Amino acid sequence: MILTKAQYDEIAQCLVSVPPTRQSLRKLKQRFPSQSQATLLSIFSQEYQKHIKRTHAKHHTSEAIESYYQRYLNGVGRNGAAPVLLELANEVDYAPSLMARIILERFLQEHEETPPSKSVINSMLRDPSQIPDGVLANQVYQCIVNDCCYGPLVDCIKHAIGHEHEVLLRDMLLEKNLSFLDEDQLRAKGYDKTPDFILQVPVAVEGHIIHWIESKASFGDECSHHAYLHDQFWSYWNRDVPGLI
Repeated sequence: MILTKAQYDEIAQCLVSVPPTRQSLRKLKQRFPSQSQATLLSIFSQEYQKHIKRTHAKHHTSEAIESYYQRYLNGVGRNGAAPVLLELANEVDYAPSLMARIILERFLQEHEETPPSKSVINSMLRDPSQIPDGVLANQVYQCIVNDCCYGPLVDCIKHAIGHEHEVLLRDMLLEKNLSFLDEDQLRAKGYDKTPDFILQVPVAVEGHIIHWIESKASFGDECSHHAYLHDQFWSYWNRDVPGLI
């Protein structure tokens, strides 16, 4: 189904006033029943990521970090089983997984002899059982599983969806008996940035000659189009001439 710019703007405007929770996503589906869950989630995620980028700095001042940490300590001091971190993240309008990272880093700075490395933090976020404090481990886990835009769980889902779409595209090319080179074959030939597939014999799609195909499972708004053009697509175009996304 083709989504018009006007429809996208209407959905994006609706997202301005809702928190990034699964409950909000269900309400969005009720508001726009003709759009698929996948489309709404992708727009939801991208619009929220734009918001986080705009407000990221204010959550990382030393004053903000110390305030969040003290509120976390006070909250779990009263009731360690309550979703203190998740509620704090929702209250200050910050992604739960990113709030969990802030508190985890601050906790480790206080309790470890050396500052925690990025790899250690990422490992603990992927597996909260590694966190040397049971209460904090549970708080971080609640943030991770309730975050639909950020965090290791979301990254894993995005990776799986992206791989699934590449497999489906490969199957379609094989079904049409089209000869192609995939990403692994292209890298073996010395290519650096490569599309998912280069067609060894170009084909015509809606009157356009196509030399390569790139699969993107995320929603293509104007912002992401510009980013992908700069980071990927122009290099494909200059090297391999026109393609299909």
